[in-house]
Formats: sequence, C-alpha cells, structure tokens
Amino acid sequence: MLNLKSLSFFLILLLSETVHSQTIRINNFSDLMLALNSGEQVRVVMHYSQCKWDTALQSQGAIPEATASIVIDTWEYFAPGAIRNKMAFVVFSKSALIENPIGKGFVYNYGKVRVNEDNSVIVSAKYIHPKSLRTLMDESFRCTIHSGENAGGIDLFKQERPMGN
Repeated sequence: MLNLKSLSFFLILLLSETVHSQTIRINNFSDLMLALNSGEQVRVVMHYSQCKWDTALQSQGAIPEATASIVIDTWEYFAPGAIRNKMAFVVFSKSALIENPIGKGFVYNYGKVRVNEDNSVIVSAKYIHPKSLRTLMDESFRCTIHSGENAGGIDLFKQERPMGN
C-alpha cells in the first residue's frame, strides 16, 4: 500500500520530468523531417517582417511587423520527382476562425507553409469570409529557416521529450 511519502515522491518525480522538458531549435530541412518522421511535435513561428513579399506583391511596400505560428499536426512530404518537383519539400496548413483584424466580424485565417530542402520557405496567408467564402486578404511570403546563425524569418522548434519517455 502506498503511503503519503511514496505518493509525494512519485508526484514530484512526475512533475520534475514535465518541468525539465524544453524546446529545441530545428536548424534545417533535414532536422525538420527527422523530427516529423519521429512523431515529434513541431511549432513553426513566422516573423513576416524578416521575409520578402512574393514577387507579385513586391509593390505593397514594407512588410508589417506581424508574427504567426502553426503547430504541425498534418503534413505531406514529397521526394524529388514525386510530383515533377526538382527538390524535396514538406507542406502543411491550418485554418481557424478568428476575429477579423482588418474589419468587422470573423474570418477564416488560412495559412499554408511549404518548406523546401534548400531551407527556403513559402508562406501563404488568407482571410476568407465564413459565409460567402470570398477571399478578403491573400498574401505570400518567401522566407528561410532561421538556424540561429542567419536572419531567416522562420523559427522551427520541437519539444524535447523528458528522460524516460
């Protein structure tokens, strides 16, 4: 039978493993694919002002100071030549109903991210009206993975698993 001391020790041990987990930067495409293929939880933080407008949007001026994030839970990988593509890439997207930051009411915030094996990243962001499905905003950015040694606008992090898990 467990006594109070044994139960207390067990709870402290359990909590200490949870508290000691930390995030680890993912520095490149290869490390990203290793984390995804290992079932790791990966978070993408996008710093738009550190990216460049997609070619069609360059006339819009400076990119605003804005940040977004996506937890990668569903993704697809394409090896070179899989769909007539020259280099490997992984793509993932997310959609969420949010309060419209550029108008009234609510919009679907749709984000799509493509990470290429050369560490380049294409981010597409759209605001879509929930009833009419009309696109209210459509922007694309060209970025690079931030390795800690460059000025890339895409930070990738995985949650370190506590010892024993």
